Amino acid sequence: MTRLRKVVFPVAGLGTRFLPATKVVAKEMLPVIDRPLIQYAVDEAIDAGADTLVFVTNRYKHSIADYFDSAYELEETLEHAGKLELLAMVQGLLPKHVRCVYVTQEQALGLGHAVLCTKAVIGDEPFGIILPDDLIVNDGGPSALRQMAQRASDGRTGVLAVEEVPHADTGKYGIVDVEAGGDRIRHMVEKPKPEDAPSNLAVVGRYVLPARIFELLEKTTPGAGGEIQLTDAIAALLGESRVLAHRFDGHRFDCGSKAGMVRATLHFAARDPALADLVRGFNKAG
Repeated sequence: MTRLRKVVFPVAGLGTRFLPATKVVAKEMLPVIDRPLIQYAVDEAIDAGADTLVFVTNRYKHSIADYFDSAYELEETLEHAGKLELLAMVQGLLPKHVRCVYVTQEQALGLGHAVLCTKAVIGDEPFGIILPDDLIVNDGGPSALRQMAQRASDGRTGVLAVEEVPHADTGKYGIVDVEAGGDRIRHMVEKPKPEDAPSNLAVVGRYVLPARIFELLEKTTPGAGGEIQLTDAIAALLGESRVLAHRFDGHRFDCGSKAGMVRATLHFAARDPALADLVRGFNKAG
């Protein structure tokens, strides 16, 4: 049984849908209540067993590294003020056995290129990928990535998180076609028109892949805009390895959109005893 030790977070994007806030704040640092998106993603990776978190960032983004680094002045101030609960919160963002590695993507050449940038860190072992924009919550149960890691425990099987989307929206996602009555992926296409889509099963922000994907990415020809698509490399992987579509237990919030951020905020607020009445009152007033 192979343990999922390393998880990649592609966080080099500019977050243009949340301008002007993202002019100075990384979109992954935007909060859902009082925790940034990246914290939810990191917690999911740790739940899946990861001890090495690999952030693919750009040369201008420092806030994520600052967030997970020690803040000595803040910690000292909280300790002297006797605010020990807040101190524990600040010091407990990561378990002590977990390390962060930061890799710079010099040019925005697509998700596949971002993943390829991590080859030297990942090495020859299977690894996970989490897109923090997709916040997936499974209240009281194993995280989506842990569910997927369990299915990929042989170290060779790839697993992609999928969910059904309206046929009209297939052009926004990578779409998979699975074998009849099963979950093995036969075919995958990036952002097809509804009339060309093989199904409405969309890949959503979670991957577990064998290290073989790096060799396939190196052979992948850049597509539109000069980008290297992860979907193309996975399509090549299908020809030689088993890749499964995983319909995860949990609920996904598309926090790459304003509507998704609002829905996620309301979800967590409704489960917070200090905020639940406010949410109920707001809903009644609306």
